Amino acid sequence: MTATQGNQAPIVIIGSGLSGYSLARELRKRDRDLPLMMITADDGASYSKPMLSTGFTKAKTADELAQAEAGAMAEQLNMELRTHTRVTGIDPEAHEVLIGDERLAYGKLVLAWGADVIRLPEAVSGCDRVCSINDLEDYRHFRTLVEGHRRVILLGAGLIGCEYANDLRNGGYEVTVVAPSTQVMPGLLPEPAADAVRQALEAEGVRFHLGVAAESVSEENGQARVQLSDGAMLQGDVVVSAVGLRPRTELAAAGGLKVGHGIRTDRWLATSAPDIYALGDCAEVEGHVLMYVMPLMAGARALAATLTGEPTPVKWGAMPVMVKTPCCPTAVCPPAQSSDGHWDVQREGNSVKALYRDARGGLLGFAVTGDHVIEKQALSKEVPPVLAPAPEVAG
Repeated sequence: MTATQGNQAPIVIIGSGLSGYSLARELRKRDRDLPLMMITADDGASYSKPMLSTGFTKAKTADELAQAEAGAMAEQLNMELRTHTRVTGIDPEAHEVLIGDERLAYGKLVLAWGADVIRLPEAVSGCDRVCSINDLEDYRHFRTLVEGHRRVILLGAGLIGCEYANDLRNGGYEVTVVAPSTQVMPGLLPEPAADAVRQALEAEGVRFHLGVAAESVSEENGQARVQLSDGAMLQGDVVVSAVGLRPRTELAAAGGLKVGHGIRTDRWLATSAPDIYALGDCAEVEGHVLMYVMPLMAGARALAATLTGEPTPVKWGAMPVMVKTPCCPTAVCPPAQSSDGHWDVQREGNSVKALYRDARGGLLGFAVTGDHVIEKQALSKEVPPVLAPAPEVAG
């Protein structure tokens, strides 16, 4: 018997990334026979997205990063899995998903379709030598582009840009980072910690052009020519755009769901439409969009409980983010944007301990690099939770 046989409409999960598969696994821990279907626009291979920025360090091809192919996942999770299938609409009143002219009924619907890369203007992104890496297929394409070449230009100095820079250097590539910000990881790290990461990457051979932007990219004799806003011209073989991600909200908005920075949900991950939930990078949970593994996994566990009859609000404690820059190990627990405080910083070389305290000395956030990374768990216990336990049960 397949997971969708019988009269009961299945739980339908849209998206086969870490969010979708994590939820499916959690559901199966609780109910082996619950009707379950997953729909994905890609090939449905199971992989861990954070590993995309360690592939060259570990000398892994796209196929080697994949943990299991779609058929194996469908069997393991006792569910129907529709690959290379693009959802074109949602009809909340009819409880149906639209796939072109096909209408597919759902009992509960989970939007776990992630985020899109922010696309730079056509003058930059339109060149065939420019790519982004947001999933396993993107990683496979990048591997093909860079085969036989050595020079990579990274656009963006955020968390992903810095991780790729370190990973590509470990793989033996020449790496140049271009970003309009004057420091790496702006908005995530205080300046002293950011400076430590940049200096460590420079010591590995990464070159930086900060405070400038790429105005255009053109191809000449199989090479990429990147024109910068300060008049400089860089030459490379492949350009990687890593300027950030934006939650996918268009289909949700078109279906009448409330959206903001992401698809808006309450603490139970329920959207504004009955029986529709959002999880992972596409979700905005009570104002929070957290594109990291720890909140995703906590959300998957809570939502699995809710969907199997035990309404469970998500709880997010202090969740330090580990930045995968092995040349300068880094952990950060950013203070809430609305918090009022100041940074206290200790630094010795590239080992930084930056503590964000309020007027009474309470710890609201931290960033640690180098030798101080070992303190992250102890510091996390002092920081307020991102989302405290709910004061009331679902109504």
